[in-house]
Formats: sequence, C-alpha cells, structure tokens
Amino acid sequence: MIPRLHERTHTAHDPLAEALGRPVSPNEGLTEYTVVAHWPGLDYFTLDDEQKTWTSLQWAEHLEDPYLEHPFAASPDDDRRAMLHIDVRLHPDDRELTGPEWAEAAHRLARASGIEIPGKEHGCRWIAVQAQSGRLDVIANLIHLDGAWHASPADILRRLADEARRIEQDLHLIPVRTRPTARPAIRPAPTASAQLASVLTQLADEQVGPLATVRGLVEHTAHRIARQPGAASTDAAHRLELIARRLHAIQQDLDSTAARLVQTRVAAVPPAARHTAHRSP
Repeated sequence: MIPRLHERTHTAHDPLAEALGRPVSPNEGLTEYTVVAHWPGLDYFTLDDEQKTWTSLQWAEHLEDPYLEHPFAASPDDDRRAMLHIDVRLHPDDRELTGPEWAEAAHRLARASGIEIPGKEHGCRWIAVQAQSGRLDVIANLIHLDGAWHASPADILRRLADEARRIEQDLHLIPVRTRPTARPAIRPAPTASAQLASVLTQLADEQVGPLATVRGLVEHTAHRIARQPGAASTDAAHRLELIARRLHAIQQDLDSTAARLVQTRVAAVPPAARHTAHRSP
C-alpha cells in the first residue's frame, strides 16, 4: 500500500475527477459502494434529505461549501488552497478489499493525516472514494466548520506511510517492496553504465515513471470494462489485468537491471592502494 500526497488545490472538482477516473458529473450518482467513508458530521446533512444518493457534482460542492461559509479563512501564510488529496494504491497482486475494509483504511488514514480527530465536532469535511481497482482516494477541506484553518502535521507523509504499513499487516496485504539500503545511490556520472542505470531507474519508478502511468491506465480501463455486461467484457478485463501484471514485471526487471549496472560499475573500480605507515627510526 503506497500513500501519495497531492499538491493542494482550490476546488474539489479535480481531485474528485482523478479519484473517479472520469469528469465530475451532475447526473452520475455515487453510492456507498463508491463513497466508502466520510466525516461524521455528514449525517446531519443527509438526515432529512429525500435524495439518498448524491451526484459527483453535489459531493464536490459539499466539500467546497466551507469556502462560501468562511470566505476569509486561510492558512498562516495566506494560502486559500484548502483541498487536501491523498491516495493509496495496493500491490497489483493484492486481493480485492471489501467495502468495510476500504472504509476502515479510509478512517485510519484520515486520523493519521490529522483531518479526523475523534471527538472533535467542528473538524474537516472529508470523503473517501473507491472507484478504481486497488486505489482509495481521501479528499478533505482544511477549513473547519467553525472557520479555523487545519494545519496538517509537518510529518504527514511519514505518518501516512507508517499507518499504511500497519494497515497492510492488519488486513494481510502484500507489503511494499523495500529497496536494499546498501544499494549505491544512482547519480549522474561520467560512466555510460551509471547513466544507463539512471535511465532504467526512472523508467521503473513506481510513483512517477512512465510505465507506472501506463499500468495505472490499463488497470483503470480493466476496472471500467469489468463493469460492463457480457462475457466479452469479462474476457477483455481479464486480458488487461494480465497486461498490467506484465508491465509490473517489466518494471521490476528494469529496476533489477539498473541495480546490476551499478554493482558492475562499483566492482570494476580497482581497490585503492593501501597506505603503509612507516615509523621513524
């Protein structure tokens, strides 16, 4: 489970569209199977609401309402970008989580990031969206209900990573592959092997590498096709899942090849001549 913290934005539309994998719509209703968790205070807004299912546009507007209610709320450095967006992704070979498991993960990540504080009545509005296979998005407005600005912890990424490790253990998920700490850092060097290793490492990067982007698009397409009726859709979705797994295997092969290039370069460097200390007679 890999957590990622996005750059804050002014609106909830872009984070929600990214979480859904499609544009925000005034017609598409999001059920509890998509919005798997939310801030506790939402119950007061939906208690007397005859419309039980909100559209994605209504969810975006709900998250943005604090802007209108508190037009002068801002961070200490006068930043009005209040929309916080966190996403986590499972290992490609992980099992499919149930709705309650996604909800549990969402609440734990919300508490780890500080946007949900048990017992606090005037906290942040937030929702958790599970619309893409193996992915969970948490979107929050940092303006509290009382107009105060929520200051995220300075070590929010570390807290999210630590909580992700605990969720992996509790839900018996595949842990994130850790890189050997003894591997030499790949930095620009005058040797061809080091330069090539750097290129391969960039290609294999799990966060921002081009293959990771392609794999994510393939997984998303497989998830969308699987929702379509018919045996042909099921077969196409299965084929795309296999393609995504092959892409992940290619990433791992590229990463291993880059490591070998670095190790070969280090081994090729002759050991430094030993300096023998001579005592003065």
